[in-house]
Amino acid sequence: MEAYVKETIIKPGLLEICFFHPKHNSLPSDILAKLAESIHAAGQNPEVQIIILKSGGDRTFCAGASFDELISIEDYDTGKQFFLGFANVINALRKCPKLVIGRVQGKAVGGGVGVAASVDYCLATKYASVKLSELNVGIGPFVVGPAVRRKIGLSAFSQMTINADHFFAPDWAMQKGLYAEVHESAEALDAAVMKLTDYLLSTNPEAQSMLKKVFWEGCEHWDQLLDERAGKSGRLVLSQYTKETLKKYS
Repeated sequence: MEAYVKETIIKPGLLEICFFHPKHNSLPSDILAKLAESIHAAGQNPEVQIIILKSGGDRTFCAGASFDELISIEDYDTGKQFFLGFANVINALRKCPKLVIGRVQGKAVGGGVGVAASVDYCLATKYASVKLSELNVGIGPFVVGPAVRRKIGLSAFSQMTINADHFFAPDWAMQKGLYAEVHESAEALDAAVMKLTDYLLSTNPEAQSMLKKVFWEGCEHWDQLLDERAGKSGRLVLSQYTKETLKKYS
């Protein structure tokens, strides 16, 4: 099955954006670009009030950066541009005037944690453990870091960043504020997502948009910040350590 980003109107006012990649929903540049474009377009669509962001499949929510693409990076500009793909998705979620509800059915790794941290309300299953694995390959969660830190705080973000080989349990992620709810199954998760979105569709869209701005106060400089962070990752991905480590995954 080929990778995709799909938009589906579930009911009047409710749009679902779903991304998929056959390699555990990893995110290459083209999928990142389509995802950012879909989020931006949904935010500008007057027919859309609430957005659900999810991934396809029953297992991994998102494995983060595409290792196939990381391995192929040979120069700084290409590296920075790749990591800007994640920055563009995070900033699209930040700037979107509509509330975005995240549905996380399984594990979230690296950039996948950044996506989960950038939605406005995130629901998950008991299988949705999280890991910031970037240090394992010689880089760091520089681009997703501001979004994750905003949600769970510096202490928890530092724990995830340093203990990069450890999956943190969904209950831990909920305790720290990454997840608002953790459910027993995908079916229970879907029921909870629909219950919440039905409620939100009954409330004032103008109030929601104003609240969204309040939620993201203090992040107005992120266009520049995430650009700088993408540069850090773009340099590190060219390091000898990272090149040698990535060969193990080729």
